[in-house]
Amino acid sequence: MQKHKNSIFYVVLIAVFSAVIYWFLNQGKFLEEGRTIVEKTSDKSDWAEFLDSMQHSLQHPLAILLAQIITIILVARFFGWICRKIGQPSVIGEIIAGIVLGPSLLGMYFPEFSGILFAKASLGNLQFLSQIGLILFMFVIGMELDLKVLKNKAHEAVVISHASIIFPFTLGIGLAYFLYQTFAPEGVEFMSFALFMGIAMSITAFPVLARIVQERGIQKTRLGNIVITCAAADDITAWCILAAVIAIVKAGSFVSSLYIIAMAVAYVFLMIMVVKPFLKRVGDLYSSRKTLSKPVVAIFFLTLIISAYVTEVIGIHALFGAFMAGVIMPESAKFRSIFIEKVEDIALIVLLPLFFVFTGLRTEIGLLDDIYLWKVTGLIIAVAVTGKFLGSALAAKFVGQNWRDSLVIGALMNTRGLMELIVLNIGYELGVLSPAIFTMLVLMALLTTFMTGPALDLINLIFKTQNSIIPESITNKSKYKILLSFAVPERGISLLKIANSLVKKQNGNALITTMHLSSSNELHGFDAGHYEQEIFKPIVNEAENLDQKIVTLFKASVDIDSDVTEIANQGEFDLLLIGLGQSIFEGTLLGRVLGYTTRIINPDRLIDKLSGKEGLFENSPFDERTRHIIAYSKMPVGILVDKNLEEIDQIFMPLFSAEDKFLIEYAQKLIHNNDSQITVLDPAGEIKNNSEIKESIRSIEQIAPNHITMSSEKTMSKEFLEKQDLMIISLDSWKKLVDSQSVWLNNTPSVLIIKP
Repeated sequence: MQKHKNSIFYVVLIAVFSAVIYWFLNQGKFLEEGRTIVEKTSDKSDWAEFLDSMQHSLQHPLAILLAQIITIILVARFFGWICRKIGQPSVIGEIIAGIVLGPSLLGMYFPEFSGILFAKASLGNLQFLSQIGLILFMFVIGMELDLKVLKNKAHEAVVISHASIIFPFTLGIGLAYFLYQTFAPEGVEFMSFALFMGIAMSITAFPVLARIVQERGIQKTRLGNIVITCAAADDITAWCILAAVIAIVKAGSFVSSLYIIAMAVAYVFLMIMVVKPFLKRVGDLYSSRKTLSKPVVAIFFLTLIISAYVTEVIGIHALFGAFMAGVIMPESAKFRSIFIEKVEDIALIVLLPLFFVFTGLRTEIGLLDDIYLWKVTGLIIAVAVTGKFLGSALAAKFVGQNWRDSLVIGALMNTRGLMELIVLNIGYELGVLSPAIFTMLVLMALLTTFMTGPALDLINLIFKTQNSIIPESITNKSKYKILLSFAVPERGISLLKIANSLVKKQNGNALITTMHLSSSNELHGFDAGHYEQEIFKPIVNEAENLDQKIVTLFKASVDIDSDVTEIANQGEFDLLLIGLGQSIFEGTLLGRVLGYTTRIINPDRLIDKLSGKEGLFENSPFDERTRHIIAYSKMPVGILVDKNLEEIDQIFMPLFSAEDKFLIEYAQKLIHNNDSQITVLDPAGEIKNNSEIKESIRSIEQIAPNHITMSSEKTMSKEFLEKQDLMIISLDSWKKLVDSQSVWLNNTPSVLIIKP
């Protein structure tokens, strides 16, 4: 009775209060006497009424906005994935997604669907949210700038940066001279049109450039430092020029704009001299996750909102205020990292794609319906590339860079990305850019961003250099080389223990490389060095405890799965050790419902299916990343299922078929280097029927007696499993065990699954 007490109380509670509610509703009917009650009458059936209600709900502004957001995020992530796979920044895919969902494709071929999903009446909400996303994004961009770098390399960077602005700016104004009469909107002064063409030619996308530098592994080099510094100086200068250009356009004349510029200068002075010291004080007091409470966060968000509001009222656009608020945030890398985490995910994943699509809705490629217009587009692209690329490269050469580095700087500074779209949208909203010239400039932004990667590859090819993050010491083929790739330090420590157990007595004839790859979208230039130091600190400490020399390898990656296999293959490692990830669907009802569907629609799975690599992994118990690494690695791969691995003394090794004989080699290494006790299981009688395996085990017994034992048990007792530290099993045998749903699998210790 006691165990049913809560259930009985719940039933009685619901029944009693339901009866009370029913009584009140019945009594309330008598209150309607003497009042005119309008009864709903309709000739429609209940089903028709339901359909009308559903249609009304679907057409509600909130429902339309949510449908737009869902569509935009899915399409943006898909095209971003495609671009990452071909070595391009995901921002290019998101820009393409915007164009695809706009009148250039969806509106052209599916006008009715486009008219419903992106009805003109609904675009106001979309624009509002996209502007909020831009304000948060510009705030993050301001925080990403490391002003200390500017102080250290200001002279060289300013020369290159300002040359990369003034040269294309001048060419842009010259281009405007030839385009004004044909393409400038009616009523727009030449100066306004020319200034916006100039700024459109001279912008650089600092965030995209910083990520490319990280992905290429040159952020720690002198060249990487110079180009990041140039981009930072370029960003600050370009936004100041843009603020002045907006002031001139809004004021209507240069003299009138001086009042706006004077107010803007006073605003900047106030932010740097008054607000920044105050925020620094707050940041010093509350610089940890525990102390960064909601009231403290509110102070910084209010600073952002007030700054954006003030610059909007002054007349230099809210985005400049958001950017300035980010610049004056406390310089502590730890503080900025914590605060960016609070802002970035919602801004970049949800709100920013809305801006790309809103830009795409304004981009009508169909307007370029004449060969002359495409020639003008080509001219704009040529002027943009010539101005930015040559301006930066020649200035870099003048200050003492060699030709290769100068060209690399030029190629990187020519990256425009999202920052260009922001400038173009401001010009479009101010009425300075017509729809046709806006479309041409969007295509220019897309192409100049897309060409950065191939241009860098071409420069490296011409100068016969290759950006490789693999140290020369790793390329030594005479050593037994193990690469362990970890996502979190705890997993890395377990992998290091296994690697150490395999080679600890080889007296310098082995090399262990510990590698961590971080998504470039989640890594910021100002704290990359600090992040690398923190992520490797526990691994280095464990290596010292084990008296094991290691090489650390860190890389910002646009495609972690592919980079793990590429580095492992290029380094010609003898063994790759990774931890087992978990599928987001594993063990859920949704996973069982969608399991087949996700195997079909997942792009990686589809590629593997078409290329014939799917067969090995049908019904695979592994997550997508593990599957990819197993499929594309050219060396043996060890996948660790970590259950708090501490020691590697007691090990058991099931051999289910003759193909598992390669495991004996690992048993020999563990016995020789770690004095491990190995129990070899022969549940199918494969060992006694295979002379080669028997001979290998006998040779181990002769060298290290009492370190290897045989067992023919088909089911492991719980007592035996509790004494074991690790199970080593082949990939095929592991799949068989999982498929057979063996009961004793629930009690296994940590498992190392090896693909030969």
